[in-house]
Amino acid sequence: MKIIGFAASTSSSSINKKLVEYSASFLTEGEVEVIDLNDYKVPTFSVDEEKNGFPDGAKRFLEKIKESDAIICSMSEHNRNWTAAFKSLFDWCSRIELKLFQEKSMFVMSTSPGGYGGQNSLNIAKTVFPAFGGQIKDTFALPKFYENFDEVNGIINTKLDEELKEKLKKFRSELH
Repeated sequence: MKIIGFAASTSSSSINKKLVEYSASFLTEGEVEVIDLNDYKVPTFSVDEEKNGFPDGAKRFLEKIKESDAIICSMSEHNRNWTAAFKSLFDWCSRIELKLFQEKSMFVMSTSPGGYGGQNSLNIAKTVFPAFGGQIKDTFALPKFYENFDEVNGIINTKLDEELKEKLKKFRSELH
């Protein structure tokens, strides 16, 4: 079983990447690889830019998805929407392969410093990903990241930590 994880962010200090890494530590059966979107950079998508061909970053990202059995991701949020970097990567990939998530099982998360936990971006993903081949099995949002997460101990809010661990356990048990 191979699971890839990523945060929909290119920030070097991404709190969503920290949430993915923490979550990946509980998926101990099989191989989990957390990838960094900085390794899959693409130009801003446009039909004019598409005339120059598909960027290598999009091709390699799709290859990572193909090689995986499941995906965990955490949706970063800028102004109540996806980050521009992720949106462009998503657009490029969908132009190469419409069902870019290739019917893979997905566990989709979000976090932010605010009390809503990035759920605007998460809700967009819940609506959009299934149309692009994402089989969302469950979701999780971590509000108030800096109050609820510690660099050493992970999620320090016991209730939220237990919720995440239970959802990850269920997600892992449903993978074939």
